Amino acid sequence: MGPSARVADRIGARRGIAGLLGMVVLVGMGEHMAEQFVPKYLVALGGGLLSAAGLNALDNLLGALYSYPGGYLADRIGQRRSLAVFNLMAMGGFALVALVPAWPAVLIGAVFFLSWSAISLPATMGLVADLLPRNRRVLGVSLHALVRRVPKALGPVAGGLLIALYGTVAGVRLAFAGALLLAAMALVLQQRLVPPDPPRSAGRRPPEPNPLRLLTRLSPPLRHLLVSDILIRFCEQIPYAFVVLWVVVPPEQGDALPRIARPVSDAQFGLLCAIEQLTAVLVYLPVAFLADRLGKKPFVLLTFVFFTLFPVALLLAPGFDWLVAVFGLRGLKEFGEPARKALIMDLAPEDAKAATFGAYYLVRDTIVAGAAFAGGLLWALGPATNLLTAAGFGLAGTLWFAVYGRDVNAPAARGT
Repeated sequence: MGPSARVADRIGARRGIAGLLGMVVLVGMGEHMAEQFVPKYLVALGGGLLSAAGLNALDNLLGALYSYPGGYLADRIGQRRSLAVFNLMAMGGFALVALVPAWPAVLIGAVFFLSWSAISLPATMGLVADLLPRNRRVLGVSLHALVRRVPKALGPVAGGLLIALYGTVAGVRLAFAGALLLAAMALVLQQRLVPPDPPRSAGRRPPEPNPLRLLTRLSPPLRHLLVSDILIRFCEQIPYAFVVLWVVVPPEQGDALPRIARPVSDAQFGLLCAIEQLTAVLVYLPVAFLADRLGKKPFVLLTFVFFTLFPVALLLAPGFDWLVAVFGLRGLKEFGEPARKALIMDLAPEDAKAATFGAYYLVRDTIVAGAAFAGGLLWALGPATNLLTAAGFGLAGTLWFAVYGRDVNAPAARGT
């Protein structure tokens, strides 16, 4: 490749990465403007606690079911085309919720707008690999992970302000209308900047359509990581849909749900979500740097400890001042996420790492979807029952990984 061709290739890669990251920000901003407030919206529309629990269960289930097909479709039709398809699916969900103020419409729309994060991730990672040389892919993945947290931090703030100005029902519908507009802008940006998919090579092996064939190949250390990860996600998902109901003041018509001693406003809740994401951003790269040199298991284990402490801290927090620290603690659940994902890849078979990654998430999130729905039944028994049960699962997962978890590529083995 001559100098002019190399320069053109670099410019094309930068344009493609810029288009990808811009798409992540725009779609993610729209998604997170409303996502944190949807349980409250469902209750305001008369859906009740079980509709909020059902939404959370649906989120986990679709996250499991969409991840493997997302990667399969990206391999079949290419990353650029598949991302356009996934974007259109999300837009359909946003439009339905914005236009129809009924709780069943929210659950139907969620089938489409909840798909974005899970179904697009394999295609996004594949696009990063296609656009960047091997020695810069870690940087690309890290940038993607950090950029994803920008809308997670800013979206709830914007959504909280809309609800504060227009009320729960109108505010959430406006947030979904804004999400539709942002997703449309992302689709235009993607089509303009992301390069077309390269032609499929004649000798390339087709992707494996059956993830169950990969499960028998999981090594014992990877199975132990999966078990501990499932228990930790029980801890996360049992109270997940009810955090906003526990800490935020009642909607306009009022309700009899239990809350903390001094509930916060919707705008304050958006700020708490921003604090959570800011904490995650601040720890992400330093911990990833250290875990690569000191070993992954200690950082994964400490992450599991943070997961376990959050529901207990949430139960004990009386008001906004304490919740600032509690949501900072919640942000620390990202502490060892890069290490955990890297450990999955380290423990996966060499010839099927991406497919094994998808199969791992398929099993984990399918099981955890049931725990998310059970959270509604536990919350009906009382917030303390829900939160302490969640912490119990977190403790079990932490202890399981402490005893059975294994590290690979320890520093001594690498000569560091």
